[in-house]
Amino acid sequence: MASGLLALLDDVAALVKASAASLDDVPTQVAKTTGKVSGVVIDDTAVTPKYVVGLDPSREISIIYQIAKKSLINKVLILTPAALVLGFFLPWIITPILMIGGAYLCFEGYEKVHSMFSKHAHDDEQADQVKVITPEELEKIRITGAVRTDFILSSEIIAITYGTVSDKPFVTQLAVMFSVAIVITAAVYGFVALLVKADDFGVHLAKENRPLQVRRFGYGLVKFMPHFLKILGYIGTAAMLWVGAEIIVHGIPFLHHYLEALEHSLASVPVLAWLAKALACAIGGLILGGIIEKVVALIRSSFKSSAKTA
Repeated sequence: MASGLLALLDDVAALVKASAASLDDVPTQVAKTTGKVSGVVIDDTAVTPKYVVGLDPSREISIIYQIAKKSLINKVLILTPAALVLGFFLPWIITPILMIGGAYLCFEGYEKVHSMFSKHAHDDEQADQVKVITPEELEKIRITGAVRTDFILSSEIIAITYGTVSDKPFVTQLAVMFSVAIVITAAVYGFVALLVKADDFGVHLAKENRPLQVRRFGYGLVKFMPHFLKILGYIGTAAMLWVGAEIIVHGIPFLHHYLEALEHSLASVPVLAWLAKALACAIGGLILGGIIEKVVALIRSSFKSSAKTA
């Protein structure tokens, strides 16, 4: 009996040591993974501020908090467990799911671009929408749209994270994926909160009791931030197209090969190589988004025709 108990204790001790050794590797894996998902993180950061532009400034932090909370819940309670389960039982299905998400990003990016160029053609329609949508309803619509887009980008982050640690012990996988989810969510939405409240900080600096140079800086910050957020909105739209197309390209071997060939051909100038790759993906994403939009419009019109006939 005693020998059996001692053997059991030895096994437990060995398991604890193995788990501790695995956990020692977690910071390294988190740092490694964070570097790999940096592109998606930048896209997520660029996309989010546009969802609070034009809303009540006093509600900005609350809206960002709601988006961040739902983003963290999605990463920790839905995407991470789903990635672990699918990675174990159906590893082949992760890529098609990501490609569907990429197609959605292309579709949404195309709609944003289309709305920019058709703005004047739809002024009356937009005016009608402003009349019937209350600020509370608009806030809910913005939050829903932000969470939906974040879900796609978060899926890509979690998928990349899982791919990085898929050969590691389960304890390490779990610890790294949860750590990445928490760290990236805090970093992205913390930075977004700073961006959208920068103009309020400028107003604070511009008060009469401040030194002249501080007040000038405050005035400049207040004038600069609306333009910066508008530019960031354009960057976010381009990022949707770029990331969406790149996700799809990674799932199609021959397209992935051509994209790598383009990048390698300009490898001597890294910045130019990156720009060429991003531009190619963005253009491809815009074309694909346009095709998807036409298909969706056709399906919608078919349903409407069927409903009228019925």
